[in-house]
Formats: sequence, C-alpha cells, structure tokens
Amino acid sequence: MLPAAPMLPAAHVLPAAHMLPAARVLRWKCLCAYDGASFEGWQSQRGGRAIQDIIEARLREIFGEPVRIHASGRTDAGVHARGQVFHFDAAWRHGPEKLRAALRGGLPPQIQIKSARAVKADFHSRFSAKGKLYLYYLYLGDADPFTRPYAWALERPRPPDLDAMKAGAAILRGKHDFRAFSALNGPPREDTVRDLRRLEITRKGPRVRIAAEADGFMYKMVRGLVGALVATGEGKLTPGGLRELLETGKRTTLVQTAPPQGLFLEKVFY
Repeated sequence: MLPAAPMLPAAHVLPAAHMLPAARVLRWKCLCAYDGASFEGWQSQRGGRAIQDIIEARLREIFGEPVRIHASGRTDAGVHARGQVFHFDAAWRHGPEKLRAALRGGLPPQIQIKSARAVKADFHSRFSAKGKLYLYYLYLGDADPFTRPYAWALERPRPPDLDAMKAGAAILRGKHDFRAFSALNGPPREDTVRDLRRLEITRKGPRVRIAAEADGFMYKMVRGLVGALVATGEGKLTPGGLRELLETGKRTTLVQTAPPQGLFLEKVFY
C-alpha cells in the first residue's frame, strides 16, 4: 500500500481564481524518477494505481481542475525510471522551483520530481524525443533482498558466457527490423525498424549492466533484447540464430522477455 499523501501546504496551493488576474498558460516539462514496483506501470489505469494517475491527482490538487500529462513513453508494471520526462499545460505564476516543490510535497516517496521548467509550446515529451537510454541489471547468482528488487538474478549452475553475449550485442547493434524482439502481436501496425546505437555489456563482480540506446523502442523490446542476450550467453542462441531473428522478424521461444524489475529508463534525449 502507498502511504497517504501528506496535506498540501498552504504555500503550495494556488489562491482562488477570483483573487488573481488571469495567468498565461505555459507548457511545463518535468523530469521524474520512480520505483516502479509499487505501481501498475506508467499509463493511467482504471483503478488509479498507475504513476500517471498519481501525478495527475496531485496536479488536480494544486490547480483545482484536471490536468493531463503526456510522457516520453510508457513503462510497464515493475519497470523503474531515473529519467522519465512528461509535460503538461497550466497557468502557474510562482516559478519552476515552487512548482517542483508543490508536486514533490504531495507525492509518495516512490516518485520524485527532479526538475520542472517552462518550455516552448511546440515541445512534446514523446514526439520531440530523439532517443532513449535504458539500463538493465543482471545479477549472477543468488541476489540479496536489497538487490533482487532491482535486477534479474540468474541463479544458474553456470553463469552465462559474457563474451558470447558481447558478440551477440555486436550483431544486434545498428539499424534493423526488431519486430522479433518486441511483444507486438498480430500483423504489423507500426514501423518496426529501429536504430540501436548502443548495446553494451559491462560487469563488476556478480553485477552485469546492459546499456541499450536507440532512436526509439517498441513494446518490451529492451526486455526482449536482454532475454536474447542471456540465451546467447547460455548457448541456446547462436550468432546465426540472432541474424535469422533480425531477417525474418519472427520471434521464437528462445527470446525470453526479461523480468521487469531489472529495467530502468535512464535518459530521454531531445
């Protein structure tokens, strides 16, 4: 259960509309971080348990009317973010830091508003984005209770071969049709070609980090890439098999969708 939101301090409540002259509506760009374990993903849900719902409820308290927010993209239930971006339009006369403080003052501790600033009216969190960086964390072995919520713990008799995973990453990097690595169902309804600019694997002790940067990602694409790399490290997928997935666009059972808790939306590029 999320803790009850604290009462909104009087200093963070806009005075009644009749007490102020009309304010100019501005577009506000906000950067936020969240622990996704407590929520049903980013996108608004009927039960109001999505991150979008929580932030919009707070904005309604601040402005006294519904305020719709638009994010750079959705994250699934259990996925985390250090650099999610969203925007909204509203009239606020007290400056960006006070807006950030007002938002921060009534959100649960699992959500942090890192910054807020006014931007040009044509800015759009999703459509203005030039790319995204995701980080995925693996743990080789039995992770402790403080690591397990934020990594995929690979409790295997033998750990995956990281050199084989790096060789697989080299095959996947570049501009390809990544339909086989997404969770799209049915006939193609969108362009599935993406430019995977970066797919790097680094290790420090039992901790492995996979960095994936592209001009855009499809539904569960990063988790599909991670699943394929782990399968490659375990010898279940060969370099030829990876190339076949790219060429045919047909997903196989060898491409496992990695669990959500290891995934972080790190940064959105504009």
